[in-house]
Amino acid sequence: MPTYRVITANLALTQEQEAEIAAAITRAHHESTGAPAYFAQVFFSPIDKGRHYIGGKPYSFPHLFVHGLIRAGRNADVKSALVKDITTKVHSIAGVGPEDVWVYVQDIAAAQMVEFGRVLPEPGAEDSWRAAMSAQKRRDLEATGAL
Repeated sequence: MPTYRVITANLALTQEQEAEIAAAITRAHHESTGAPAYFAQVFFSPIDKGRHYIGGKPYSFPHLFVHGLIRAGRNADVKSALVKDITTKVHSIAGVGPEDVWVYVQDIAAAQMVEFGRVLPEPGAEDSWRAAMSAQKRRDLEATGAL
């Protein structure tokens, strides 16, 4: 499952902005990779004022970082489109310039991840993996609108 951590520095997002950014990242991941949208999860963490440095010096301008851990198996063009799409969507929602949004994705082999109690499938094998999910977990996901 792709896990994205959005870190804000010198910037306070509203709950509505966070929800929009989470939806935008989820949509970008789904559209770029073909992975089901319910695979994506997004966390938000603010950095306290005065705790952000660039070049070893305090940096007081609004900045937003998106760090994504994704399953390996996508080519460079897919990942490039993904990071560009996330950057475009996030900077618009957060109200900061595109130069103030930094996006990183890092590949992890599916065999090195366990989610929902099972090792993740290779890209493209999600349907059979989902079918083996417990009925209760499917209901939990459906109740949130994620599935």
